Amino acid sequence: MSLQFVFHVLLGVSFGMLGYFLSASLPDIENTGISIAVKLAVSLASGAIGVFIVPIVSKWVRDWSGILARRIAKEVISQLRLPDFRNMRQFPSRIGKTDTKKKEEKAYDNPIVVDTSALIDGRVADVVENGFLYGTLIVPRLVLLELQHIADAANALRRGKGRRGLDILDKIRKSKQVKVVIYKNGEIEGKSTDEKLLTIAKSFKAKIMTTDFNLNKVATVSGIKTLNINELVNSLKTTLLPGEPLTVKVIQAGKEKSQGVGYLEDGTMIVVENGARYSGQEVQTKVMRVLQTAAGRMIFVQTASEEQKQEA
Repeated sequence: MSLQFVFHVLLGVSFGMLGYFLSASLPDIENTGISIAVKLAVSLASGAIGVFIVPIVSKWVRDWSGILARRIAKEVISQLRLPDFRNMRQFPSRIGKTDTKKKEEKAYDNPIVVDTSALIDGRVADVVENGFLYGTLIVPRLVLLELQHIADAANALRRGKGRRGLDILDKIRKSKQVKVVIYKNGEIEGKSTDEKLLTIAKSFKAKIMTTDFNLNKVATVSGIKTLNINELVNSLKTTLLPGEPLTVKVIQAGKEKSQGVGYLEDGTMIVVENGARYSGQEVQTKVMRVLQTAAGRMIFVQTASEEQKQEA
């Protein structure tokens, strides 16, 4: 027996008894049989009202009160310009991702996108460790996959470069000088890896760290600032002025048979005029001129004996 049925029976009995007592207040009818029939009719009618009509009316009142309450709430929300929470519940994943992405982009301090060539080069780890670089290094997942692909190559030299890049990345991640973020890129505009790196850098308003000459040029044209390790190294090389004395150890002959070649500690090439005969020796020289080329800086020097010959 359901609760609804019991409820209807109780309503019918209650309204029937109420009708019976109310019928007693009616004017007396001389015929007793007619009086009893009238009371029974009133009682049955009242019971029927309790069983059928009252539940219908109560349901109608409940439904319309709910509709009225929703209309009032909607009007209040529209007046206060509150957000529509129904839409937020309907699309929680999209809103959540958008908000998370915005917060993530804003949280990056001095974002720098690192490409494959910079990691394989390896000098970025020394720059980081010595405190010359700060902020957030963003390593896109496509760079990580490219390093893995190179590390699995059949060629031993190429395989070694890939593994060194992975080792350098691991070393930087352990450093406390910078924060490293592996960016799990999804669908990124661009066909090549360089185009995708440019898209990522634009989205984060970041610089690009690279040793790739072509990527460096394309990024510069696209209005993206680059941090080229080679340019950094060249700018930190020893500055020498014409006429400055310099001690050079001649290692080998140069392009010209009479020339000797030596190197400074930072790798700068020193060309000794008529210095081929001093191979394996240290000689005192004087700087003649400094030449900056795309390959780096070259310093041309002259020995004291050659200078004396020219003066004579």
